[in-house]
Amino acid sequence: MEMSRRLAVKLAGAAVVAVRAGAVALPAPAHPPYAGDQARRKAEDLVRRMTLDEKIAQLHGTGPQLPGTGYNGSIPGNPRLGIPALYLADGASGVGNGATGVTQWPGAKALAAAWDPELARRYGAAHGAEQAGKGHNVALAPCVNILRVPNWGRSSEAFTEDPHLNSRLAAAVVRGIQSQYVIATVKHFAANNQETDRLSIDVVVSRRALHEIYFPAFRAAVKEGGAAAVMTAYNKIDGSHASENAYTVGHVLRGEWGFDGMVMSDWGGTHSTAAAAKAGSDVEMPGGMYFGAALKNAVQSGEVAGSVLDGMVADVLTAMFRAGLFDHRLPDPHSVLRTVVSSREHLALARSISVQGSVLLKNQGVLPFTGAVRSVAVIGEAAHRVPQPTYGSATVTPSGTPITPLAGIEARAGTVKVLSSHHLLGRTADAAAVAAKADRAVVFVADTSGEGTDRGTLALPAGQNELIDAVAAANPNTVVVLNTSGAVLMPWLDKVRGVIANWYAGQEQGAAIAALLFGDAEPGGRLPETFPATDRQGPAGSGDRYPGNGVSVPYDEGLAVGYRWYHRSGQKPLFPFGFGLSYTRFTLADLGLQAGTDGSAQVRVTVRNTGSRTGSEVVQLYVEHPDAAGEPSPVLKAFAKATLAPGVTRTVELPLPRDAFAIWSEERQGWTVLPGRYRIHVGRSSADLPLSAEIRVP
Repeated sequence: MEMSRRLAVKLAGAAVVAVRAGAVALPAPAHPPYAGDQARRKAEDLVRRMTLDEKIAQLHGTGPQLPGTGYNGSIPGNPRLGIPALYLADGASGVGNGATGVTQWPGAKALAAAWDPELARRYGAAHGAEQAGKGHNVALAPCVNILRVPNWGRSSEAFTEDPHLNSRLAAAVVRGIQSQYVIATVKHFAANNQETDRLSIDVVVSRRALHEIYFPAFRAAVKEGGAAAVMTAYNKIDGSHASENAYTVGHVLRGEWGFDGMVMSDWGGTHSTAAAAKAGSDVEMPGGMYFGAALKNAVQSGEVAGSVLDGMVADVLTAMFRAGLFDHRLPDPHSVLRTVVSSREHLALARSISVQGSVLLKNQGVLPFTGAVRSVAVIGEAAHRVPQPTYGSATVTPSGTPITPLAGIEARAGTVKVLSSHHLLGRTADAAAVAAKADRAVVFVADTSGEGTDRGTLALPAGQNELIDAVAAANPNTVVVLNTSGAVLMPWLDKVRGVIANWYAGQEQGAAIAALLFGDAEPGGRLPETFPATDRQGPAGSGDRYPGNGVSVPYDEGLAVGYRWYHRSGQKPLFPFGFGLSYTRFTLADLGLQAGTDGSAQVRVTVRNTGSRTGSEVVQLYVEHPDAAGEPSPVLKAFAKATLAPGVTRTVELPLPRDAFAIWSEERQGWTVLPGRYRIHVGRSSADLPLSAEIRVP
């Protein structure tokens, strides 16, 4: 008997976990995490009982560890006082550092493209559970740096170019991770936006741009998400290394935001003793060059006050109490090296993220595959593997065998004949010959990206553009699937009939993309970044503005980052921020706006699915400030994802608190709301905003 298509896809995922022992079960905590001032009091009480050497030992760690240990550094515990050891582990797309038995999740870009904070929280909880199962009580995630330039080598680890979307996702992931009694470390604070000269480059940036573009996600992670730890960046900010920056760490993070948790350096990112300690940093990672004997001597000589040292130790312990580490002891990481902490539930969530975060960029009647499709050609090296960052802290060893696109399509195809071509450079004629024999051709392409190196161009590498050209010429019904870290150039766009941005899709990629191609699921994502039409568009188009002169890099575009740049410059991108198609159709209508007495507003809009199948629409709200505010474009301030059955109508509410209208004033050195008339724009992307209304803000 022929296996049903849905059952085949289900079994394709199940085969990966059939031999798993299942996620490790952890004991219930003896005490809920201490909150607020209670955690601080507990920490300060413990500090009073510590010797000078015990305090110093708490402020620097070991690492990096040997490959395969599953964590990247540690801080020894204190048995005398019952302080647990800290085990710090990457990474951005799952438990890194060579850990086994873990889930290789879709990249952060895929999660961001889903535009769903609740999905982000669920991911954070699953990630935190796997870190806990491996004995890691500090997760070095999430990375919330703004995507200033799409060339950034760590693009796949970052969420978005927009500070509002970034903030909502950052807070949600942090809440998820810390729900598992694991410290979330939000990184890299701040203005870490390129790998070129990353260890020394001096970012010259206005304070307004810092507060409106580069700080918001960190602020949300700390004040809304309750992040217990912050990692400083490698770069300098206006002349001072991030780890010793008195303004960013001392004045803003510690002062304005009231953060009293742990501030650690990136690995090798501490450059001083007294300056870093006085600025508000607590932990040097790894080693103790500055926060070991040198810190002890500085305290003894009076260069660093004893009260500063006590505050540093209290910060570390406060983070531990807030996350519940004292009352929720985890296994020793070495005892669970071989423990499988991935699970069927986690793999299902990974598939869901890949589906919901995939963005349909073009569809000229070729997707999804219908009953008329009898054969499919699957082409490209990326169809035979699961792309991920090739180096750096985001690299994850998948549990079991990842489902490649070809394997997923073959499992789902049923009676549809699947032809394949493992394209090698220079063999485009072979690929074209295979494509010509099929009703549909799907070309999988990928880039190469990772920590330490930026992309010199957004063009696809290794002859993949030529491959697409050849296949499209042989088969008019060609679909391109992009397994990339972010935006790529598409010189072949008008030659193909379908394009899906599937990002780095994780170990369940094959099952997810098969469901999308055959119409079992809808690509529910919208772009979290603008796709430039050329390498010369955006700030990356200027050598002075990016990557700088080797010493400094001027952020003289100010607030005009991402879609703001395109609006101000009048340049037309390949695809705008927020863009994404659907397998169904939606209408937006009946924009309603009600002003509150406190300067807030409540916006309502009616969404209707006018198509023939269930699908999702992301309703996006942008605020246009008065000219006096100096904002380069309308800016995203609210969004909502609505999933509707055919013919169903729903009213979506988009609240705007008063601070949604605020700007950061250089003159006042603080946030302010300018009285005046503001326009509210609602639509489907930053470039498609058909509904608008005006409101007066007092």
